Amino acid sequence: MAGSAEMGSLEESFRKFAIYGDTKATGQEMNGKNWAKLCKDCKVIDGKSITGTDVDIVFSKVKGKTARVINYEEFKKALEELAPKRFKDKSKEEAYEAICQLVAGKEPINVGVTKAKNVGAVERLTDTSKYTGSHKERFDETGKGKGKSGRENIVDNSGYVSAYKNAGTYDAKVKK
Repeated sequence: MAGSAEMGSLEESFRKFAIYGDTKATGQEMNGKNWAKLCKDCKVIDGKSITGTDVDIVFSKVKGKTARVINYEEFKKALEELAPKRFKDKSKEEAYEAICQLVAGKEPINVGVTKAKNVGAVERLTDTSKYTGSHKERFDETGKGKGKSGRENIVDNSGYVSAYKNAGTYDAKVKK
């Protein structure tokens, strides 16, 4: 069917999509959510001949009865199921190769990832050089927070009398 180099990149794509969004995933098994993402990102779902429902049905068909995930072999069977539907004008083998080319070498796409930026009022409100009063005490000259020492007055409890100004000078006086 397809070349060994193409199969290697197909397996690599399977592993990348299998671990997407799951910190505990090993890359050996893919869940239904990631299977649907793979089909959407790799343009297997075209909205006409293959829809999201078709992808879910094929996933349910190839996975085990009680299983919630598919392995690489079941993944290839799922692609074989979708290939004739996606490429109606081609033979079964040509359709499978064409669908493998769609998936091979692809990675999950992060769409709509929020980026933080300081604009207008946010920049003014977070500028520690303009703070006054008790808030000013919470930051050093560079604008770095002092932590607990900036929020509370920490009392020196060393010695017999707390906060004694001449602490440690007794020995110097006695030696004279």
